[in-house]
Amino acid sequence: MQTAADVARYFLSLADEEAGDTLSNLKLQKLLYYAQGFSLAIDDQPLFGERLEAWTHGPVVPDVYHLFKSYGSGPIPLPGDFDPMSLDAGTRELLDEVYEVYGQYSAWKLRNMTHDEDPWKDAYDEEPSSQIPHGALQRFFKTRLN
Repeated sequence: MQTAADVARYFLSLADEEAGDTLSNLKLQKLLYYAQGFSLAIDDQPLFGERLEAWTHGPVVPDVYHLFKSYGSGPIPLPGDFDPMSLDAGTRELLDEVYEVYGQYSAWKLRNMTHDEDPWKDAYDEEPSSQIPHGALQRFFKTRLN
């Protein structure tokens, strides 16, 4: 199993900065949420082991948030020491599909989308910054597969 930071770096490697396609920490967090949700729905297992939490602006993987928080709301550059091929082909395929579908949206559009989805809503209503359970993600994203 890869780390959430590896998944984040993979998403960063997909961004085409020359075409104006950049990722902020906010957008990156939402892509991690969608990737984890679809991994649980399709493969019945988490993509990464780190916890997703329900924060004010949507789902967040705290470890990854803190890794990139120095960039504020600005674009995060591609880490130079990351090899996208370090992820297995099945993982890359899933992440490519998530990026193709959700990467087109702005960070705030993704934020608003997650606010309408049960995994974040239920965890946030219970207590802000509480963990979003894998079971809740799996149930919700299985309904999105058809």
